[in-house]
Amino acid sequence: MSMTDISYPYTASGAIGRKGRGAFSIFFSLLAALLLVGVPDVTGAQDAEEDQEVEEIVVVAEGSQVSLSGAYAGGQVARGGRVGIFGNLDMMDTPFAGTSYTAEFILDQQARGVADVLLNDPVVRAARGFGNFQEVFIIRGFPAFSDDMTYNGIYGILPRQYVATEFLERVELFRGASAFLNGAAPGGSSLGGIVNLVPKRAPDEPLTRLTLGFENDGHGYGALDFGRRIGPESRTGIRVNLASRNGETSVAGQDRDLTAISVGLDYEGDQLRLAADIGFQDHVIDAPRPSVTPFGGIPEPPDAKDNFAQPWTYTDERQFFGVVRGEYDLTDNTAVWLAVGGRNGEEANVLSNPNATPDGNTSAYRFDNAREDDILSAEIGFRADFTTGEVGHRLTVSASNFSIESKNAYGFSNFFAGFASNLYQPTDVMPPAADWFVGGVLTAPHKTFETNTDSIAIADMLSLMDDQVLVTVGARHQNIENLSFDFNSGAELSSYDEGRLTPMAGIVVKRGDTISIYANYIEGLVPGEVAPATSGGSPVVNAGEVFEPYQLEQLEAGVKYDGGDFGGTASVFTLSRPSAFVENNVFSVVGEQRNRGVEISVFGQPLESIRLLGGVTFLGAELVRNANASLDGNDAVGTPELQVNLNLEWDVPTIANLVVDARAIHTDSQWADAGNTITVPSWTRFDIGARYTFEAGGRSVTLRARLDNVTDQDEWVSVGGFPGSNYLVLGIPRTLSITASVDF
Repeated sequence: MSMTDISYPYTASGAIGRKGRGAFSIFFSLLAALLLVGVPDVTGAQDAEEDQEVEEIVVVAEGSQVSLSGAYAGGQVARGGRVGIFGNLDMMDTPFAGTSYTAEFILDQQARGVADVLLNDPVVRAARGFGNFQEVFIIRGFPAFSDDMTYNGIYGILPRQYVATEFLERVELFRGASAFLNGAAPGGSSLGGIVNLVPKRAPDEPLTRLTLGFENDGHGYGALDFGRRIGPESRTGIRVNLASRNGETSVAGQDRDLTAISVGLDYEGDQLRLAADIGFQDHVIDAPRPSVTPFGGIPEPPDAKDNFAQPWTYTDERQFFGVVRGEYDLTDNTAVWLAVGGRNGEEANVLSNPNATPDGNTSAYRFDNAREDDILSAEIGFRADFTTGEVGHRLTVSASNFSIESKNAYGFSNFFAGFASNLYQPTDVMPPAADWFVGGVLTAPHKTFETNTDSIAIADMLSLMDDQVLVTVGARHQNIENLSFDFNSGAELSSYDEGRLTPMAGIVVKRGDTISIYANYIEGLVPGEVAPATSGGSPVVNAGEVFEPYQLEQLEAGVKYDGGDFGGTASVFTLSRPSAFVENNVFSVVGEQRNRGVEISVFGQPLESIRLLGGVTFLGAELVRNANASLDGNDAVGTPELQVNLNLEWDVPTIANLVVDARAIHTDSQWADAGNTITVPSWTRFDIGARYTFEAGGRSVTLRARLDNVTDQDEWVSVGGFPGSNYLVLGIPRTLSITASVDF
């Protein structure tokens, strides 16, 4: 069937939050429009149709910016996911690789945050960014910061450091560079892959679910999930989620307090589709166990239950965010979409991350920081399906804009008068004053940086030989403007304003319905730099020269298999990331890191009672050329050569509705310094779980129990997370989680 034989619904993606009164009023104006369009006669229509069969609204997900691909056999992953400006595509039709984890799978695994979900993926390992408690995902050897995740393809909308899973319908992992598909990530990360999060939508059947639970007896959990479709033909939906976590976690003395609230509305018309989401997250961790920077060697990992944090440390972030989007079919084969979104966020941290010698002795100081973000993000697009002779086309044109204004302040205690402790026998100290080195005012920070990016993209997806060959070509021009300001005076310090064109090309060759062979060339994009005035005490010849954004180049080829009940992907790739440094007194882009790898992923339900999810990644990350020539040829920090995941679920035949599962995660050893002289050993973790569903008082009840790190291994599970860093993060101890869900 040709692409022009189907009328594809197209939807926009984006969000809107508090960025001044203007953006806030836009959100509620569009929200009001949604309600007026979607619920014209709720009161009478619902009673009139009560005894009638409600016609199911069938939405084709292919190419849509909102409607989702259906779940694959087993329900753990979806058949496809977002491919940037192309919207949602079936996995067999796209020249890229990725995995989309479903809400059902997230709930069954009792995943708390996005890192818990991506722990199931053999291509990803979780770390921390900037030495604080921001989740960072290492994908194909390069970091993807949590504030560079997208929300239905739009950057900057989601909470910056941590996102609760109660908001989410899907967690979609796109593997590889994506500057053309999504635009350059504002934070300069996501070069090896990008994470897209999809909000919950009202299901076809009424839903009222209350969940209560606990973790290791000390940490309580409660959540309410409410969904209804209302109005004529159930075209309007509402989804409300409330969640709270409170108390001591499985790490001794570490208290977490989380409040998450979201409301989602949607309307599905014949030509017009609208959606609006608004969310709030308040997340506080007291005495969070810090990362550790090794000094002279790797210390033995402490007991994973122990906490070497100072009791006066904490991290506190509060985020308000929102989404409005709409799409309209101009004709059967053309559509336009618009997305607007925003976020207002506040953060405060008091941290003390120690340096540690091999014997476990530590030295640390206090670091305070405060941050306030205001973000506005938007996208507009047009798509048309048409044919020229025997060739089908899907032409896409899109323009996007992202802006962030960030206020920051910091304070350090005396570096040279740091306090001593020990990883194995920690000593609590009185908090030193954070007044030795100060920037700005912690209670009223000034604007310290501003980023504005805008881009325009055009692409054509060509269908040849009765859809057996799909060719995609396109290009995006993106401009990046960065401004920095003095922490104390607010005066502008520097500015950067450069743009670059990023092309892409991909091909899919189908061998029947079960095999797709694909290949792609695509680029990543990060802001360039300004040549410094001096280097090593010598003047730089081209001081002040502004460099264009750097382009990471990716070549990838692979094969996908879809057996109906069981599927998989195997791929090979190479990514080359340039870098700049001074050579012969000239600052230029002459450095390079090259990551090459092989990825194999499997998923589905190979037997009626068995579900399988997992795979293996082989990675080589080489420092090809560096400012320090002695490092040339070394492996990059924090890039294990082997990662293996295997997750099995089994429906117990002798007990109806009882499901047990087991998961194994293995990560190879990692270098902890650029000189490749110290290494963190490999680690393996085993997890088990079970769930049982039964009827009680006419209500469906599901009990879930999970034991993570069954063998209670004490391991350093990640190295670094921010370029140039090598701090260590200790894995979780044996953790028991139990929940009970009741559907009313």
